[in-house]
Amino acid sequence: MKHAHKARPKGHAHHHPASAAPGPQGHGNKGWIVVFSGLGLNLALGVLYAWSVFAKQMTEAVEAGGMGLTKTEASLPYMLAIAVFAVMMVPAGRLQDRMGPRVAAMAGALLTGSGLVVSSFAGPGNLMPVLIGFGLMAGSGFGLGYAAATPAAIKWFPAEKKGMITGIVVSGFGLAPVYIAPLSKHLLGAYGVGGAFRILGVAFTLITLLLARMIVNPPVPVAVAGAAPAPQAPSSVWREMVASRSFYLLYLEYTFAALAGLMIIGHLAKIIAVQSGGLVQTGFLFVASMAVFNALGRLMAGILSDKFGRIRTLAVVLLSQACVMLVFPGLNGMAGFFVGSAVVGFSYGACLALFPATVADFWGAKNFGLNYGILFTAWGLGGMFGPFLAGRIADLTGSYQLAYYIAAGFLVTAAALTSITRRPAPAASVGEQAAAQAG
Repeated sequence: MKHAHKARPKGHAHHHPASAAPGPQGHGNKGWIVVFSGLGLNLALGVLYAWSVFAKQMTEAVEAGGMGLTKTEASLPYMLAIAVFAVMMVPAGRLQDRMGPRVAAMAGALLTGSGLVVSSFAGPGNLMPVLIGFGLMAGSGFGLGYAAATPAAIKWFPAEKKGMITGIVVSGFGLAPVYIAPLSKHLLGAYGVGGAFRILGVAFTLITLLLARMIVNPPVPVAVAGAAPAPQAPSSVWREMVASRSFYLLYLEYTFAALAGLMIIGHLAKIIAVQSGGLVQTGFLFVASMAVFNALGRLMAGILSDKFGRIRTLAVVLLSQACVMLVFPGLNGMAGFFVGSAVVGFSYGACLALFPATVADFWGAKNFGLNYGILFTAWGLGGMFGPFLAGRIADLTGSYQLAYYIAAGFLVTAAALTSITRRPAPAASVGEQAAAQAG
């Protein structure tokens, strides 16, 4: 411990003479290159959130260029991708913690692109290629790439900027449908389902591989400039996290928030077609506008939570989304759909910045990849049940109304749980201080 403390400052001063003074601001421009490379990678991986555009086309009759699927069937690849994405975040988090983010990011880029190409072989009566390609392969790629981008970025900056940096990086995933939704709509019209998947797959592979190469850890992390890193070995930190009550409260909150948000995101194009009686056929535009607010929610929540606190900010966004769920059944015009999708997008996006920043606050940045990967399985759990619930209810009743009310109940419950969610600081702080003094 003593050798490490003596050796680093000396070597660090020699190789990075400018970093002693500006260290709390990050390692110059290199940190921002990593941040915006992560943002770019997430912009590509966010094809997940444009699924409702593909799903709508796949539920059309075969003679109309679709695959004749039910709403429930069209939800299956999306649900599988979410589940695999969430589960993959655990090994992906450990991989990037141990081998570096570049390896995980490049693996994610290859799997996502090739998965979209495999999906292109799906057709009427043959859903298996899209289940394997989009669900398993791209789902794995989403997890690997997403797990690499945020941990690398926050390690280049001091603790007081965690919310802002997290918000910038993850905003890419939310913002992606702004271009992917209209692009997919165009490709589906021009080349059909198979051609659209194939073109997106090849383009994404080339772009994401270039971005992934620039996602690296700093030589000396500054993310913990304001707080000493946990002294425990990586194998013990996640055990400490899952032993705390705070983890389980956050897990429930994340599950409920994801269920409500992904239920709407995965069905939005179809929801608009159904509730407008077919009068509004520009659902892909609302998918894109929701994505703008999704990204804004990530960015603004990250910045605001740095000032006002993560849990307080989380409670506000959960309640705002619950309120809009209660009025969603009455939406049937352009203005109503715009406002409703904007609030859902903003609130859901905010959660995707608040939960990772909270994990870094509660359990430190050193083992953030694995720790957040474990919590992120809550997102997968909610993401699996949300779209399935909405699709099943719509198939059985011809309406999404009951699904909205159920989601609102979950959101109110999650907001209530935030009132008893606390940083598990006291016990950890004593241990850290004792270890620091012993060192």
